[in-house]
Amino acid sequence: MTEAAKPLKVAILAMGGQGGGVLANWLIEAAERSGCLAQSTAVPGVAQRTGATVYYLEIVPGGKNAEPAPVLALMPVPGHVDVVVAGELAEAGRALQRGLITPQRTAAIVSTHRDYAIDEKSAPADGRVDSERLAAIVSGNARQYVGFDMADLAEETGSVISSVLLGAIAGAGALPIGREVCEAVIRAMGVAVEANLRGFDAGYNRAQGQPGRDDAVAEPPDTAIVHKDIQALLDRVREAFPEEAQDVLTAALRRLVDYQDLNYAKDYLDRLAPVLDLDGAEHGYRLTVTTARYLALGMTYEDVIRVADLKTRAKRFERVRSEVQAEAGQVVAFEEFMHPRVEEICDVMPARIGAWCLAAPSMKRLIGVFCRKGRRIRTTSLPGFLLLYAIAGLRRLRRTTLRYRTEINALERWLALLVDIAPDDYDLAVEVAECRRLVKGYGETHARGLAQYDRLVAAIHDHRGEPDAAASIRTLRDQALAIADIDSG
Repeated sequence: MTEAAKPLKVAILAMGGQGGGVLANWLIEAAERSGCLAQSTAVPGVAQRTGATVYYLEIVPGGKNAEPAPVLALMPVPGHVDVVVAGELAEAGRALQRGLITPQRTAAIVSTHRDYAIDEKSAPADGRVDSERLAAIVSGNARQYVGFDMADLAEETGSVISSVLLGAIAGAGALPIGREVCEAVIRAMGVAVEANLRGFDAGYNRAQGQPGRDDAVAEPPDTAIVHKDIQALLDRVREAFPEEAQDVLTAALRRLVDYQDLNYAKDYLDRLAPVLDLDGAEHGYRLTVTTARYLALGMTYEDVIRVADLKTRAKRFERVRSEVQAEAGQVVAFEEFMHPRVEEICDVMPARIGAWCLAAPSMKRLIGVFCRKGRRIRTTSLPGFLLLYAIAGLRRLRRTTLRYRTEINALERWLALLVDIAPDDYDLAVEVAECRRLVKGYGETHARGLAQYDRLVAAIHDHRGEPDAAASIRTLRDQALAIADIDSG
């Protein structure tokens, strides 16, 4: 086989719903129209975000009528891939790990957005991969790198990511396929032609370094009118709390008011005030900032009421319709899967009744009859929507529930421990504040984290007064987070 007849080898790594198969078909058709010989195969990945489908293409420039016909492979070979197209940043990392991206040979066309993997989402701490570092590693190990957020660009243009990827491939000059040919192929397909052409054009321009959304002039700041009661809370934050804590506190107040009401947000500031009294600029207000973050998260714990509230909000229906690109007049059905445990049902009962039900084996068995199987609830039907809407309405009674009493009592004990430790050992108090990282989520995840936290509290009492108490608790906390991470996996 002559040098000119050697195939260009392309690997497309795309997750479900990204149109990897459509992109492969577009490239094959465009290659054949350009006089190339082309072939594609697909190797399915594993579901649930643990792997993408790999579409493998071999394209022989000018080889459509070659004699003898070239023999093409069916699978990518590490170190022998010319172009890697990744529909998500972590998939580019996977391609690099498998040896498909090499600095001597490979052009990497990468969408830099993230769809987080299960282990990233379930990690007790922040389990997310550092996207900037991952992008730097991929770009540093590729002969050519073209990377930008193609999912965002697809949403902006009302198209799909596959069309933006095709535009990026053409714009980067990674294959001997011209712009006009690609556009002709999109038109020939006859599906969402205008939207796909917009996505292709946007991807092509960005790959060639032309201005895109990221280069646009920033929008003016939000000048919406703020309710006077909320403004009073913001004024209190500005007047009574240090500048170092104000960003965290502003975000916390927004979250707390959305979660419950204004009085709930006032309670938050009242609980935080004793911690601030023990803090100072010489410490950079680390204790106040850390406590503010985890106190807000603790007070906005996940319960059945919160889940029902989020699932029945108009903005959620609008967001999902936008994500599936539903047109006006099209019907989109929402089906929710819910499987609360006995404990979660008792948690939303009045405190005394819920505690009694949990303590009485006969009541737990009776309630358990209704929890044996999950329920599929269609929130676009009137009965399904009204059911969740009624549960969300229990928000007004949240302060009377068993879960509220349990969570607030635990937070009060945590705050009291901080206030007790801070005057004697500031660094230890900060580490104790960080220990609330373990308590998050709901159901079994919450129970495991709480058990680990309780063990840490016992260790805090044992180490208190030691010169290196803060370092010891930090080490134990990191170990507890690692154990919880293993359990959650």
